[in-house]
Amino acid sequence: MGSATTQALAASTQALAAAKDVTLDSARELFAAARTVAESSQLSGALTDPSAPAEARQNVVSAVFAGFSQDVQNILKTVVAQRWSSSSQLVDGVEELAIRAAAISTPQADIGGELFGFSRVIAANADLELALGTRLGGEDAKGALVERLLAGGVSDAAALIVSSLVRQPRERRIRQMLSRATRIVADQGDRVVATVHTAKPLTDAQRTRLSAALSHRYDGNVSLNEVFDPAVVGGLRVQIADDVIDGSISARLADLRQKLAG
Repeated sequence: MGSATTQALAASTQALAAAKDVTLDSARELFAAARTVAESSQLSGALTDPSAPAEARQNVVSAVFAGFSQDVQNILKTVVAQRWSSSSQLVDGVEELAIRAAAISTPQADIGGELFGFSRVIAANADLELALGTRLGGEDAKGALVERLLAGGVSDAAALIVSSLVRQPRERRIRQMLSRATRIVADQGDRVVATVHTAKPLTDAQRTRLSAALSHRYDGNVSLNEVFDPAVVGGLRVQIADDVIDGSISARLADLRQKLAG
C-alpha cells in the first residue's frame, strides 16, 4: 500500500467514524459504491484523476450516487477528495469502509468469528470453494448462494459482508477476501486476530490464559480463532499477521532433525 493510499484510507476511516448514523444500509450502499466504481474504468478514472480539483471529483459522487443516504455521500466525498495511489486501491478503500460500517452497525455480533467460521467451512469443502471461485456463472448467483447458505446461521452483517465480497471478487480468492475482512472487523473493534492451530480444542481455562498472554505481548485485545490440525502433534501454533509462535511438538522435532542433519 503506497503512502498516498495509507493517508487517504486514514482520512476516509475518520470520516466514517464521524458519521452520526451508520447502519447496515450504510454498509450496503458502500459495497454498492465499490462495485459501481470497480466496474467502470471511466468512473474510477474520474474519481482518482489527480489533475481534477477535489470539488470536481466530489461533484461526480453527487451525480452518480444521488440516491444514497447523505451520510454515505459525505463519506464518499471525503474518499474522492484524497489522493489514492491507484483506482484499484480506492475501490479497496471503499470496500474496507463498507466492512467497517457493517461492524459498526452490529456491535453485539461476533462478526469476525462468523467470517472465520465460514472460511473454515470453505476450506473443508472443495466443491463449495470451487463454486464460489470459478469464473463460470454470474457473481450475483454466487452471492445469492452464499445468502442461502448463511441464512439464519450468522448475523445479517456477516452475511452482507460475505455475499458482497463474493459479488465483487476482483481476481481474489474467497478465503483471501474473508481473511482480510476478518482483520478489518477486528481492527474496527480495536482487536488483533490470532489464529491458533491445535491438535484438540482448547479448554476455557487455556483459552483465557492464551488470550491474556497474547494481549500482554501485543499490547491490545486479542481475538482467538481456533483451527484443529492433527499435524500439530501436541502444543500449539499461533499466527498473528506475519508473526508465528510455534510451540508444537512437531515443530520441536523438526528443529531437532535439522540440527542432527546439520
